[in-house]
Amino acid sequence: MSKRKVCLYARVSTHDQATGLESQVRALRDYCTLNKVTEYEIYSDEGISGTKSSRPGLDRMMKAVRDNEVDCVVVYSFSRFARSTTHMLNGLEEMKKTNTNFVSLTEKIDTNSPIGKAIFVIISAIAALERDLTDERVRNGLANARVKGKLIGRKKMRDSDLIRKLLKSGMSFRKISEIARCSHGSVNAEKRAILKEETLAKQKLLDEQKAKEAEANSNTVLFPDQKPVEAA
Repeated sequence: MSKRKVCLYARVSTHDQATGLESQVRALRDYCTLNKVTEYEIYSDEGISGTKSSRPGLDRMMKAVRDNEVDCVVVYSFSRFARSTTHMLNGLEEMKKTNTNFVSLTEKIDTNSPIGKAIFVIISAIAALERDLTDERVRNGLANARVKGKLIGRKKMRDSDLIRKLLKSGMSFRKISEIARCSHGSVNAEKRAILKEETLAKQKLLDEQKAKEAEANSNTVLFPDQKPVEAA
């Protein structure tokens, strides 16, 4: 197996000034000099926003990580590497699988140190909390929309009334699709909806009959050796 390499990553968007690409690379090189790292490979993305999780330079570096070719990844700061806590955690998880160390100069984080490992655990917890909060906001938003009578999901484009009339006439799905100007799947979906409604209606009728029978039985009291007598 070939020797694993050290990767330096830098990124700058079109709006960045104070942390330009040259200054980031200089700081990364200084780190290597200080730690006696003589062989390294630089990956960079210039003019690309940090909100994008996919970047040419970052993608090539992470592929090398997944291929188990990288011993350590050094970045100028968290914000240069990841666009969110979740994105950061996903990257660190991939590095953990291949035993790749991660160093961030600005935050002074080294995942090979005890403090760095503790920070990784904290980041994992924050990412989990972030996902839970997002899920909760989505659920609350949907519930609020339903209360207000707003349509949830995509608007149904098919003409349900027309399709149902044609289905009752016994027309084929293909012919209905042509007349209603919809897909075969839309006709099939409407057919399933009809069957579901019929099943629910039958179940409702059955439940009502059972309820009436139960009520009638509750109004009848049976005494030993006597015919049924209506309760007072």
